Amino acid sequence: MARFYITTPIYYVNDAPHVGHAYTTVVADALARWHRLAGDDVLFLTGTDEHGQKVAEAAARHGTTPQDWTDQTSTRFHDAWDALNVDYDDFIRTTELRHLETVQRFLGTIYENGYIYKGLYRGLYCVSCEDYYTLEASDQGRCPVHGKPLTEMEEENWFFRLSAFEERLRDYYDQHPEFVTPETKRNEAYAFIAGGLKDISITRTSIDWGIPVPWDPPHVFYVWYDALINYLTAIGYGREDSAVATWWPASHHLIGKEIIRFHCVWWPAMCMAAGLEPPHHVQVHGWLLVGGQKLSKTMAAEGAVRLTDIAPVTLIEEFGVDPLRYYLLRETALGNDGEFSYEGIVQRYNVDLANNLGNLLARVVRVVETKCAGVAPAPSAAAELREQAAEAVARARDAWERFAPHAALEATWSLIGATNAFLERHAPWKMEPGAAVEAVLGEALEVLRIVAILVSPAMPGVADEIWRRLGLAGSPGDGGLAGLAWGGTPGGVRLEGGAPLFPRIVSPS
Repeated sequence: MARFYITTPIYYVNDAPHVGHAYTTVVADALARWHRLAGDDVLFLTGTDEHGQKVAEAAARHGTTPQDWTDQTSTRFHDAWDALNVDYDDFIRTTELRHLETVQRFLGTIYENGYIYKGLYRGLYCVSCEDYYTLEASDQGRCPVHGKPLTEMEEENWFFRLSAFEERLRDYYDQHPEFVTPETKRNEAYAFIAGGLKDISITRTSIDWGIPVPWDPPHVFYVWYDALINYLTAIGYGREDSAVATWWPASHHLIGKEIIRFHCVWWPAMCMAAGLEPPHHVQVHGWLLVGGQKLSKTMAAEGAVRLTDIAPVTLIEEFGVDPLRYYLLRETALGNDGEFSYEGIVQRYNVDLANNLGNLLARVVRVVETKCAGVAPAPSAAAELREQAAEAVARARDAWERFAPHAALEATWSLIGATNAFLERHAPWKMEPGAAVEAVLGEALEVLRIVAILVSPAMPGVADEIWRRLGLAGSPGDGGLAGLAWGGTPGGVRLEGGAPLFPRIVSPS
């Protein structure tokens, strides 16, 4: 059995879940659902990042301890993913004991291997990024991401010998051309390595809210190093090494392009230093943009973007869970930047969902009711739509496998469009009851059955409802990918009616 280990970045607890977080998480969830459908052994990990200076400061402002603060704020992400029907297998919090043990074991191994040493660090620091910048990398002394003045800091730190892995990383990239996708982001990471790597600070003494360095307890590990290791914590590094051997070769990190350096340079070097292979694959996605600006909590605070207007829960209340999931997956090719807009959701909802899929289901069920007494006819083996269905299935399968949900959905909607055109040509609502109309309706019902399976990773609730209305037993995923073969609709089952699957949205003028 093939394995598929998919991870999202762990989200900072000081953030409120917004559409940018939802985008990454829904993509990961859809990929996990597809691989489960394909019969793979799947592990889907998400979670929250709970250490660092920003958390300690926020807790102090709220008159509570960092642990109590993270206990409160972490639940917002649980609630958001529940609302979005995200079916993760593990939700990790970096304040858990299992994570502390893994971090200390992993970085302790790197220390024992001679790749960590003590030194004095002086540099420009951004509290919002929790990251250091050189003067050259800054925007004239301001953070290039947040635009805030950087703070000059000096402290005794432990350093990781990143420079020792420059050649090994280049070789690894050369030998594994699909390690980072898409290619543009791979080239970006490779250029960073080729430009020369400097050793990096991995501990702090200025704060105590973090995981203690076991060989030097006044130090705590810098939050980014702590956070990266969560991917190993979840598969038992240092506790169940057989599980690491099982899952690590099947690892896929889904990340935003702003954290390429951490995941595509620092992280593989750290794995090498610990005697572990780098993760199997890093899939980088672009940013969702509103008015040309990246969605971020910081920009919202500065008045550049109002995320309260585009919070997932707000959109779910207006459009429903699955239409929001569909829009996030369909609108933007994974790897590219995409524009997020209210108008865009309405357009996708009314055209793709209401006019095409919803209308197809409604008209077929209605005509079966009037021409076949509500009982489904079986599809013909020599059906007109059979070849188009097989082509759409093949395109969708290929797209899901190559991390292209938008293309998988495009392929599915091409089949929906072909079926609507097929019905317009044959006009079964004008035909007399009998074998001819049953043949037409049998084909359309079979397409709807296949479509329910194809859309189930993206819109699981909608897929279940289509399945129910087709009078089918079980659920769309029960048969796995074998269910996509033509001819699975049983004749003689009674269809179920229902309200419009996607009532059209009339936007205010």
